[in-house]
Amino acid sequence: MRKKVLVVASVASHIMNFHLPYLRALHDQGHTVHAACAGADGPIPGADRVICLPFKKKMTAPANFRAAAMLRRAVKTERYDLVIVHTSLAAFFTRLAVMGMKRRPRVINMVHGYLFDDETGALRRTVLLMAERLTAGVTDLLLVMNRWDYDLARRYKLGRRVALVPGVGVDASRFAAADEARRAAFRREKGIGEDAFLLVYAAEFSGRKSQAVLIRAMARLPERVVLALPGSGELFGQCRALAEELRLGERVLFPGQVADMRDWYAAADAAVSSSRSEGLPFNIMEAMCCGLPVIASDVKGNNDLVKDGETGLLCPYGDDAAFAAAVERMLGDGPLRKRMGDRARAAVEPYLLEQAFPQVMEQYDSQLI
Repeated sequence: MRKKVLVVASVASHIMNFHLPYLRALHDQGHTVHAACAGADGPIPGADRVICLPFKKKMTAPANFRAAAMLRRAVKTERYDLVIVHTSLAAFFTRLAVMGMKRRPRVINMVHGYLFDDETGALRRTVLLMAERLTAGVTDLLLVMNRWDYDLARRYKLGRRVALVPGVGVDASRFAAADEARRAAFRREKGIGEDAFLLVYAAEFSGRKSQAVLIRAMARLPERVVLALPGSGELFGQCRALAEELRLGERVLFPGQVADMRDWYAAADAAVSSSRSEGLPFNIMEAMCCGLPVIASDVKGNNDLVKDGETGLLCPYGDDAAFAAAVERMLGDGPLRKRMGDRARAAVEPYLLEQAFPQVMEQYDSQLI
């Protein structure tokens, strides 16, 4: 039977980067699909309509409450059968919008990583957990991507039903191995020496991604180690200034926002992540698809993917000395890098799109009966 589905995220780029296969699949099943988000400057493939919302990053911004009011009106007018929400901010305000409705749609909340863990300060953890518990009653299905979030969601009953899925899937076909000639040409183009040991970390510049930890680690490492930090964000300028202050200007590269990471991964010797917490990080999964060993902070999401000593090395969060020591270990042991890279490529297979897609669609379909 034809249903009406609303997919909500805080920004259009999130939908465009991660969820288009699912919008297209729902549309191909005959459902009417609407997308609601901020930052949409045109149509979204697979969506019959795009609703522009005024979401702002700051949780208490008045615009977010206006967005919730707009969503409530849309839900009443369009009479959606199912609402699928992504990203923490949009998930909270969308579920807030449907609370108390006499005829509300079913709601699926896909959690891309709760923004707290066991190490989070008591006040912040309490506030964020309270927000999830407040909206649990209108969460018919809660989908989580890592073991820590799954255990927490079940313990506190944050959804009427809770399921663990392997993310939304990485398209491995985008990361076919590059030949040596292309790798060498790209490194020359970017001014990276033939003997350089290139680390790559593609992420938004934010406090949670913690690029400053890696920059400080670089000051402890040999001259031939080079760090590439593709991305943009609020802390971009601050991180660039730190690199200059530590006289690392030629060894820490800031390429800006990169739409296609294939050449960077092909040119790299290892991938790194200094994140404070994750859901199931695409940057690590993409690097693993390319056969790169990974050095990452030992936090949820990262340690679901990286097995210490097998597919990479894990370091205590925020410990730049430990990161530097892990890079030194990998730098000096070519067979170790090769072994870890090969294992990484095999270990990421359960998270590929062809594996994750049918599992996620099965969960979506369970709420469209």
